[in-house]
Amino acid sequence: MYFISSIIQQSRSIINSLISRKLWAYIIFVLGLTCFLSEAFASVALLEVIGSEKQYEKGGRYPVLFRVSISPPWYIHGPDSNGDALIPTRIFFDKLRGIRVVDVRFPEPDKKKFQYTEEPAAVYSGELEISATLVLENDLSPGRYLVKGSFSYQACSSDSCLAPEKIPIVFPVSITTGEGTPSSPGKSVQITEGEGLSSSKLDSGQGLLLTLFGFFLAGLALNLTPCIYPLIPITVSYFGGRSRNIQGRTLVHGLLYISGLAFTNSVLGVTASLSGNMLGSALQSPAVLLAVAAILVILALSFFGLWEIRVPVVLNRLASRNMAGYPGSFFMGLTLGVVAAPCVGPLILGLLTYVAQKGDPFFGFICFFTLSIGLGLPLLVLALFSTALKNLPMSGEWMVWIRKALGWVLIFMAGNFLRPLAGGRFGEALLMGGMLIVAAVHLGWLEKSGRDLRFLLYVKKILGIGLIIGAGIVFWNVNSTGDGISWISYDRKLLAQAAEKELPVIIDFYADWCGPCKVMDERVFSDPEIVELSSQFVPLKVDLTTRHPLQGELLKQYQIKGVPTVIFINEQGIEEKALRVEALVSRDQMLKRIKQLIKLPSKSN
Repeated sequence: MYFISSIIQQSRSIINSLISRKLWAYIIFVLGLTCFLSEAFASVALLEVIGSEKQYEKGGRYPVLFRVSISPPWYIHGPDSNGDALIPTRIFFDKLRGIRVVDVRFPEPDKKKFQYTEEPAAVYSGELEISATLVLENDLSPGRYLVKGSFSYQACSSDSCLAPEKIPIVFPVSITTGEGTPSSPGKSVQITEGEGLSSSKLDSGQGLLLTLFGFFLAGLALNLTPCIYPLIPITVSYFGGRSRNIQGRTLVHGLLYISGLAFTNSVLGVTASLSGNMLGSALQSPAVLLAVAAILVILALSFFGLWEIRVPVVLNRLASRNMAGYPGSFFMGLTLGVVAAPCVGPLILGLLTYVAQKGDPFFGFICFFTLSIGLGLPLLVLALFSTALKNLPMSGEWMVWIRKALGWVLIFMAGNFLRPLAGGRFGEALLMGGMLIVAAVHLGWLEKSGRDLRFLLYVKKILGIGLIIGAGIVFWNVNSTGDGISWISYDRKLLAQAAEKELPVIIDFYADWCGPCKVMDERVFSDPEIVELSSQFVPLKVDLTTRHPLQGELLKQYQIKGVPTVIFINEQGIEEKALRVEALVSRDQMLKRIKQLIKLPSKSN
């Protein structure tokens, strides 16, 4: 026993030594790399459509201007290829009966010599204006029409090039009866890369509310860790104005404290989310899934006491500075993450990994803002009702149990990343159900912290029984899912036949190693109402689990950045980009999109 204890103690010492030297340098490196990659993945070109009129009369010709702004240090190529394998800039428009966009004219490009071109290349930088003519036929009926097209380009700098991109163009054209006078200038319509995807990036239904509630609970739970709980009386006294240096109202100080918390955490959440395009694509690799899961497990081991985050002395000194007044309250919230890093650091890093895979900066902001509210709200309430401090339990071993429970939260997050590799529904149930049972036994019975607290013993048993019930539900649901949509493997002939018969098409891009894809199959595409509606469209599935000859072409054609991605094509064979799904969505969100696709009116007369 002594030998085993000695090995554990030496291992802990070695890991702590490595962590104290390397971890914070690694975190700073990752954040810096994320900022760099967020610039690389940002949209290079911004396009505005400027019409000459608000309303048009049929039978006329009207000028239209397309203004393109290009972010430095990037260039985009001219409209003509110069033989150096550079992809030219193009602008296309979909066919629409009675409306045409003709005479597209690019300005004269500049000439620039790159390291990878033999001759100077024709390029644009800064801002350029592309002019065209809008032609309206005489047989157009009065009403509002949408002109759709795309702007394709490739961006290069002096020593590198990005992958070709395509920006969708959509602008309205209102046709009058001829009695009015079309005189007022049209407003510019700003089109950016990925327009129409925001609704799929962030599901506004119950899923979002549950996620935010989970972040709020995580913030509350962090208050019960050994690093923060002992600070509560000191912080509350600070807010209450017991120090002579404090002036002003308690509520204002508490709100400033929460604002400092929210500022730090929200910046971290947004920064992590900006790497979403990179991480979303990388998570398609089983090796990356294993690596991310391993990192989360390592972070969880900190909560189990195997190692501990040690903050550099410089940061500790900075965080311990004594500032008075309102700035002091804000500064306390701003630096709480540094003071409490050994307890909050692993969970914060784990949650950053979670929001990063979503790739939505607003999602990252609102999640970590909610976490900050959960972390700071109890202190504000206790400050307003300072007499309640007497009822708080004393610090003790029960906080060790809380910390280990948070460690299991990270373990479950790691398991969620490993679900795509579990090998089907049974494997996933075995993984998640097994983890629930092990956590129940550990937290409910084996973990001995706070054994003298009767209330904590009851909490342990209740949690343990609840986790075992949860495991039972997971196993029971393995075979409870009904039959889903009868998908057909993607075939161009089927797509062409659907267009001839004026049938809408839904294309599901899927992979066995994609966890959200499997959830979509189990919870969304197996819904009875969605299955019933599938008879009114052609369901095609593209399986990206293993590489096949058409994969690269399809990914480029449909601009697939990751899976799940669901494409909605109307009865004319044109994709409805506003309906596109590029993330896990709820049954209601998918049902709404399918109904909208089926009920779309035909654009032909």
